[in-house]
Amino acid sequence: MAEQIWLIPFFPLLGFILNAALGGRASRSMVSWISCLAVFLSFLASAAVFLEFLRLPATARSFENVLYGWIASGELSVDIGFRIDALSILMCLVVTGVGFLIHVYSVGYMRDDPGLRRFFIYMNLFVFMMLLLVTGNNLLVMFVGWEGVGLCSYLLIGFWYEKDSASDAGKKAFIVNRVGDFGFLIGIITLFVHLGGQGVWTLDFAEIGRSAHLLDAPVAVVVTLLFFVGAMGKSAQIPLYVWLPDAMEGPTPVSSLIHAATMVTAGVYMIARLNLLYSMAPETMLIVAIIGVLTAFFAASIGFAQHDIKKILAYSTISQLGFMFVAMGVGAYTAGIFHLMTHAFFKGLLFLGAGSVMHALGGELDIRKMGGLKRKIPVTYWTFFIACLAIAGIPGFSGFFSKDEILWKAFSSPQGHVLIWLLAAVTAGMTAFYMFRLFLGTFHGECRVPEEVRRHIHESPRVMTVPLTVLAALSLAGGYVGIPHLLGGGNAIGRFLAPVFGPAAPVKAAAGFPLIAEVWASAGTAGHDASVESALMAVSVGIAFFGIFLAYRFYVKDPTLPDRFTARFTRLYRVVLRKYFVDEFYDFVFVRGILKAAGFLLRVADGWMIEGLINGTTSAIRKAADELRKVQTGYVQDYALGIIAGAIVVVGYLILIPLF
Repeated sequence: MAEQIWLIPFFPLLGFILNAALGGRASRSMVSWISCLAVFLSFLASAAVFLEFLRLPATARSFENVLYGWIASGELSVDIGFRIDALSILMCLVVTGVGFLIHVYSVGYMRDDPGLRRFFIYMNLFVFMMLLLVTGNNLLVMFVGWEGVGLCSYLLIGFWYEKDSASDAGKKAFIVNRVGDFGFLIGIITLFVHLGGQGVWTLDFAEIGRSAHLLDAPVAVVVTLLFFVGAMGKSAQIPLYVWLPDAMEGPTPVSSLIHAATMVTAGVYMIARLNLLYSMAPETMLIVAIIGVLTAFFAASIGFAQHDIKKILAYSTISQLGFMFVAMGVGAYTAGIFHLMTHAFFKGLLFLGAGSVMHALGGELDIRKMGGLKRKIPVTYWTFFIACLAIAGIPGFSGFFSKDEILWKAFSSPQGHVLIWLLAAVTAGMTAFYMFRLFLGTFHGECRVPEEVRRHIHESPRVMTVPLTVLAALSLAGGYVGIPHLLGGGNAIGRFLAPVFGPAAPVKAAAGFPLIAEVWASAGTAGHDASVESALMAVSVGIAFFGIFLAYRFYVKDPTLPDRFTARFTRLYRVVLRKYFVDEFYDFVFVRGILKAAGFLLRVADGWMIEGLINGTTSAIRKAADELRKVQTGYVQDYALGIIAGAIVVVGYLILIPLF
């Protein structure tokens, strides 16, 4: 399989090419199943590589396959090549496995949509670009995939471009991501130049790993911060998170693919791939952890007041990505990737479950117009329930194992801190509350569905419920690959990823930078035993159950409590409902500000300077021509006089020159 790893990204590309080439000549059914088969074949190729990995010793689990030389210019030499190791093959399994289930679900969900062909063409291209991102053997190939998923997200978010809200959301996602991508690109250039200054001109991941020690510590901090700017854009962290909630304008399977298995995980994967660089930059790791935990808390608080079922899940995604960045920031790379995997299972299930609810209710999104759906759509109910238990971190479900690992590392690792753990633990309780607010408001209590819609409520077809069932099984059992030693497990995923990350080691602050990382670490909580871990695990589980209890108390036991609470804290509720007015602030400062600046430049730079210079030159030439035109009188005697005068001047000049 070492020589065939290019097949993993090839099959979705082939599906994209076939469907694009066939166009209207292929039936809608053929287009759908070509697209699904392409992703399934990619999954089989990934599974074959994974099985081969399991037969190899840990030190031999790395394949690289260079197809051809791409760029050769001066010192820059870049190949089109693929690298498969434990990290990238795990990402390939997640992208293709969850992606395949989403494609199958889309066959039923998009069945009657007139743009079905275009939809599946974009979906295959999206999966190809994501696989290119995670399998590329150098930063430039990764960047092509990075930009590719940005393009595909624009196409899919704005899929129903006839709606202004959808086209605006697509443009917003594209523009916000360009901000982050600019930082990523500058980071690539900076890294290349500084490694080149040490005699290593490369963008290859293997070479970067072998040469990273040549970088000065301040350079490592700058480069990793620039890369993190890119991660903030793709993975929707403060302040570049604003595009993700609006991405709900796309079809629900698109939301599931973007939020669960592909684009938003790119930033987390990129930091994990460059873990050696980040381990050299503790200041950056501290910033990553702080931004991550603040994003997790901030987004979770917004989820309290939203009523759109997909918007709640969108802010949940932002919050869960914050947890992953906490793991990256405290050096727990394995825990972050573990949570990325489990999150793909239960978040993919939540979005597809939301789509099933919308399918049953004729597209309804407002949870205030739902309720009492438990018996009407039982498969959706039970699978959604499992996903909510998983994301809440209830023991036995996948989210418990990965989230608890992050919380423990946030508390105990040398780069962690009790404050990070505390805020993350509180956020975990908030997650349990707003997710069960969503679940109970949708499936329990009084049915608030309008009467004309209520008569037509029905369960989704099997092509949609089978993917829900498979994802529910993964949400239940997927976490058992990471059972911690405390609970008698061997943390199999940790052992599998160990050759990529290695053991976490304490790092020193970069010379020439404020020693904030060392001061932070000195007040931290590293070095605790199993009893502390057990106590913290019990605390996190207790917080999760408390969040669920509060949701039950508010939305089932006494449904009047939410209205009484919002009536008492009207201003607070309005601020949270309006998402802290961040969108309004961005609109005022950036959108309107840029438009006003553009208008000013149009008047001053274009109107006065450029047009003034051009028009002024034209006017001066015209006036000069008007004056010179008067010389042409049309009288012969005037011309003769001019000739004589000219002759006198020339002769006089020739006579007088020798005298001087």
